[in-house]
Amino acid sequence: MDLDSLILQLLDGAPITDQGDLQARLKGQGHELTQSTLSRRLKRLGVQKVQGRYRRVEPGSQVLPDVSITEAPPNLLVLRTAPGFAQALGLSLDGDPVPGLMGTLAGDDTVFVAVLPERLAEVKAHLARVLAAR
Repeated sequence: MDLDSLILQLLDGAPITDQGDLQARLKGQGHELTQSTLSRRLKRLGVQKVQGRYRRVEPGSQVLPDVSITEAPPNLLVLRTAPGFAQALGLSLDGDPVPGLMGTLAGDDTVFVAVLPERLAEVKAHLARVLAAR
């Protein structure tokens, strides 16, 4: 078995949370790599640390956190996401021309979405569809 296939097999077989653990497992299989060589190989294979463990991420796909949507009548939607993602989410919503969506205000893990009151349910349904399709 070639080294790339072995790496992917090891990552699929057990949750590996750091490169040192992966290096030790590879050494046990007769492949001794430096950390920098292993890091370059993981990058080339499309392996990233996702939710605390290394796994292969298909090119073009993005691993995005869950987003919850709560109504705050009469004209606000509150989107909650993982820390660090709210500003990017708000920016993407501001760039999406949704009738009735007036703008966003984003913090670290929360986005307030200002909506025309008469369009609140419609915008919420649209956002739920868009977020579910990602």
